[in-house]
Amino acid sequence: MYDIAVIIINYNSTDYTLKCIEAVTEKTGPKVSYQIIVVDNCSAHEEYKKLKDNFPYREHISLHRSDINTGFGGGNMHGVRFANAEYLLFLNNDAMLLNDALTTLKDFMDANPKVGVSTAQNFDEHHAFVPSFDHNKGFRRLLFGRSFLEKRNPKKYPKRKKEYVSPVQVDWVNGAFMFFREEAFMGVGGFDTSIFLYYEEMDICYRLLQKGYTAMLVPEAKILHYQGVSIGKSKAINKEGYLSYLYVIRKNYGWGKYFLTKIYLALVFLIKPKRWYLLPTVLWTDRSNSLRAKQKTVVYEE
Repeated sequence: MYDIAVIIINYNSTDYTLKCIEAVTEKTGPKVSYQIIVVDNCSAHEEYKKLKDNFPYREHISLHRSDINTGFGGGNMHGVRFANAEYLLFLNNDAMLLNDALTTLKDFMDANPKVGVSTAQNFDEHHAFVPSFDHNKGFRRLLFGRSFLEKRNPKKYPKRKKEYVSPVQVDWVNGAFMFFREEAFMGVGGFDTSIFLYYEEMDICYRLLQKGYTAMLVPEAKILHYQGVSIGKSKAINKEGYLSYLYVIRKNYGWGKYFLTKIYLALVFLIKPKRWYLLPTVLWTDRSNSLRAKQKTVVYEE
């Protein structure tokens, strides 16, 4: 058994995946044992071929392909099948280790058994500080915003835009780098694969909390994150985000908050013409329109 299984999803961004693997191998010290599991989430043929041809195959570094794009949670759960480790790190392929974050977080989690998941301090591609965690996006946050919550109850809602030097407990950690205790991750059933993209972190951290586990930012560990490389931005992606958000609200917070949230969002979008395209999504939340339902199986000859 390894100490840590590092699971990385590749989707049409092979160059970043190869760079990410290289960063893990270069930055991780000899104190911990690790495996790297790369899941190609049904990339285009040329991207997958490029990945296969340049992949650094080793006994502890493996490549696996899904014949259908199953999204963030589904792709990572595919990778979990090949993991044999005490800890699971779900690492975005556009997130590069800046130091020996694996050793730092293993030591921290070993010493703090009630921490279910931790994350590293994030910096952007220009090495500028960016937030590494968020507050649960409930009805109060929608109405009043993050700043109000942080000023009103700083202990429960620590400032996101502050560069910390000591570990801090948070609601949920950035999905680019999620370092789980395997026992805790599997104990809550892992990622909800009904979610194709977005809010998987909010969902699983909520479920961990219900089981008595906490989520922590450990700023001694540091990563550089090129944000949104494999996903990009589009109206379809924005719609998917609201489908996922409303699904998580209904699942974890009940029908009352779910309907209040839908009404609030609809009223906000009504006065913003550029957002009118989102109205059908928030009013009807038809999950058959999810990008997950539009994926097709693609098999390439080896």
